[in-house]
Order: sequence, then structure tokens, then C-alpha cells
Amino acid sequence: MKCQNAKECACPKTTCENHGRCCACVIKHRTTDSLPFCLFEDNGGDKSNRNRYEVLKERFERKLK
Repeated sequence: MKCQNAKECACPKTTCENHGRCCACVIKHRTTDSLPFCLFEDNGGDKSNRNRYEVLKERFERKLK
């Protein structure tokens, strides 16, 4: 069953039982203290803090130019 909150699921893990079910996905990631792929689409799904920092830094620096 698809979640009514999802328009299109960005997660590449199509075999996941929560694929396309945003509410269930967020609950799962909250209980496992992890972050879902959809929050990191713009950096290839690398969920490391270092990579996230680099992406945000680059985005911020582009806005300053």
C-alpha cells in the first residue's frame, strides 16, 4: 500500500517493504537512528556526515557568488 504523502519514492531500494511509504520509512529510520536516502538525493545517496557537510558547503558558497 502506497503512502498518501508520497508522490514518487526516490529510494533505490525498491525491495524494501517501506518503499513508497514515507510515513513507515521515517518511523523505521527514526527507530534505527539513521537517515533515509530521499534526504540525500543530491549527493548520490552518501549519508555520511562528511559528505553532507561538503554538499552543504558547496551549495552555500555558490549562493555567495
